[in-house]
Amino acid sequence: MNKRIHYYSRLTTPADKALIAPDHVVPAPEECYVYSPLGSAYKLQSYTEGYGKNTSLVTIFMIWNTMMGTSILSIPWGIKQAGFTTGMCVIILMGLLTLYCCYRVVKSRTMMSSLDTTTWEYPDVCRHYFGSFGQWSSLLFSLVSLIGAMIVYWVLMSNFLFNTGKFIFNFIHHINDTDTILSTNNSNPVICPSAGSGGHPDNSSMTFYANDTGAQQFEKWWDKSRTVPFYLVGLLLPLLNFKSPSFFSKFNILGTVSVLYLIFLVTFKAVCLGFHLEFHWFIPTEFFVPEIRFQFPQLTGVLTLAFFIHNCIITLLKNNQKQENNVRDLCIAYMLVTLTYLYIGVLVFASFPSPPLSKDCIEQNFLDNFPSSDTLSFIARIFLLFQMMTVYPLLGYLARVQLLGHIFGDIYPSIFHVLILNLIIVGAGVIMACFYPNIGGIIRYSGAACGLAFVFIYPSLIYIISLHQEERLTWPKLIFHVFIIILGVANLIVQFFM
Repeated sequence: MNKRIHYYSRLTTPADKALIAPDHVVPAPEECYVYSPLGSAYKLQSYTEGYGKNTSLVTIFMIWNTMMGTSILSIPWGIKQAGFTTGMCVIILMGLLTLYCCYRVVKSRTMMSSLDTTTWEYPDVCRHYFGSFGQWSSLLFSLVSLIGAMIVYWVLMSNFLFNTGKFIFNFIHHINDTDTILSTNNSNPVICPSAGSGGHPDNSSMTFYANDTGAQQFEKWWDKSRTVPFYLVGLLLPLLNFKSPSFFSKFNILGTVSVLYLIFLVTFKAVCLGFHLEFHWFIPTEFFVPEIRFQFPQLTGVLTLAFFIHNCIITLLKNNQKQENNVRDLCIAYMLVTLTYLYIGVLVFASFPSPPLSKDCIEQNFLDNFPSSDTLSFIARIFLLFQMMTVYPLLGYLARVQLLGHIFGDIYPSIFHVLILNLIIVGAGVIMACFYPNIGGIIRYSGAACGLAFVFIYPSLIYIISLHQEERLTWPKLIFHVFIIILGVANLIVQFFM
């Protein structure tokens, strides 16, 4: 349908609107979605011809809301891996780099002055410059980002569901789950689940009940890696088979509420715990990590996905009332996202109680550093669990549209095709939740992979080609953009050696 609409629109001159597709052949608004991996996915309004009526303030908030997501849970861990000073510098530099690449995406349509590109999206630009290779490669990397996000969601939903059930059980039976875990002894306990497990998260229920048969049965049937991921299958697999996920898009506001509550939670905990910092540039100590660590590429992989909005930024900015403010609004939105990541990451890292705990105890999901019995963390997990359970079917729908729509020309060829695809996606999530429940690792691998194409290679290469065609390409511009491509390739390769 997209190719047909563009074909008809090119049969006449751009000034002649006689063959512009009428509204009744354009997909209905309830079928059009934008998404950012680990951020949000929601129904797009005012998608038809013409620009929307959103003010700059609304546009900035939409970009912030779309980009902001569960990757925020791994930012403190990424800062710990990079070192406090290095981590803050990396967040700022990655924010600037991804902003520039996003700017190049926004400007990519204007580089073709001879064509009417008002209805084009970024995949159309890639198809124009790279042909079918651009189309299929963009599809592949888009699927990588989608399925990677769905796997992270499954791991996190298993985690939150487990801790929610454990909170309820411990509350009913008056059990203190911090007695057998390395933790602080105060009114705001912080735990170190990875202590004694070689630095890896303990995927068991982390509590041992010696003489309580009921508690032992609960531990047997409510295990984070052996049972809870399978319980989610019965709940979420039927939701993935819906023909239209428009119902779930109504809950997009939960994403905003979750992020705002996380900001409140981190601020409250930081006030209660205070700051615990020592600066050692290269040598680690018993309780503190050095300011410069060679594991900093792990943070760049996480941030590539955390700052990823390049696949839908053109769509979001189309709805801006004043198109001349697009670049300004994009810069402000990226600044707010960067400040949010810095705020969460710095406060969690700085307030982590060292001593008695080492900064190396900061988990890939920083909520794991708070015991299941912590009421404020329990509320955060409930918010995030419900939000993810509404976004997950939307991501599954988008994966179905992109894969089945391209292969069969129909997003719902049959219940059999849809069920097979959903079983593969859900199976991948269950396997990772059972055997590799490390969201930081999953985020950085999928982020570096999809970012290689959408963030680093395509924007830079399109800009180089367009300048070359206009005979305006200079050596400084060529060297700078080739360097960006090399950074993207290095960012992907180095993830496999960390």
